Amino acid sequence: MSDSNLRIALVVGAIALVLLALAFLRARRARRQALAFSEPFPPAWRAMLEHSLPLYGRMPADLRLRLEPVVRAFLARIQFVGCQGLEVTDEMQLVVAAQACLLIVENDAGAYSGLHSVLLYPDEFVVQESDEDETGVVTEGERVLSGQTFDTARIVLSWRDVQESGAEDEAYNVVLHEFAHYLDHSSDSALTERGPRTGATALDSWHQIMDREYDALCDAVERGAETVIDPYGAEHPAEFFAVATETFFEQPQPLRDAHPRLYEELRRFYALDPATW
Repeated sequence: MSDSNLRIALVVGAIALVLLALAFLRARRARRQALAFSEPFPPAWRAMLEHSLPLYGRMPADLRLRLEPVVRAFLARIQFVGCQGLEVTDEMQLVVAAQACLLIVENDAGAYSGLHSVLLYPDEFVVQESDEDETGVVTEGERVLSGQTFDTARIVLSWRDVQESGAEDEAYNVVLHEFAHYLDHSSDSALTERGPRTGATALDSWHQIMDREYDALCDAVERGAETVIDPYGAEHPAEFFAVATETFFEQPQPLRDAHPRLYEELRRFYALDPATW
């Protein structure tokens, strides 16, 4: 065999080994997820959630049961990473997973298939940012964040802010906020941006209502009026969707009373009705 043929054979063999390894890893992951769906939810986990997550305590019993296998599968697949010395506990993982899975439990249990890791910081964290204006001038700076969805592979959260979520009379919930962003990112921003018009689409009604409600919030913020939805939602349609999601789950009755059409659209999207819990 010539040297060139030998090199080709070695390359082909290496590729075959890589493909076999990837197939093995996919099969092992599938078995792990199937096992997670079939195993019972430990009573100790329920106790942790009841103690640490007010939103879980408001959920109907039948919804909790439907949520449990989705949470198990999430925990079996997603890697949690503690940053700046934070030691990630089972309780931390459960609190994040339960809220993340609540967004998908009734409509798309595979929505987080592209997500690989959740990074937890002890507190707010600093990110470096650059912004280029229309003239090409680039401005560098820092921003302090409580959560960030980098892409469809990683989500970063401040554990202190996770713990502060769900306070009485507040809609603030950083986990729901960031995972709502994830759903939008994973759909190529189809939930918050209108794509090229190709006739009527299933999202037409969604966009009509979301656009109208976003404009109404922007007007209210400009007037200095008090709003049920956090004024931060006026920053951008993507932030509006994330903040509206927080309000939908944490302050559902005030949202339904003040914005019935928005509430109904979110109720259809998540296939859940938290105002009745």
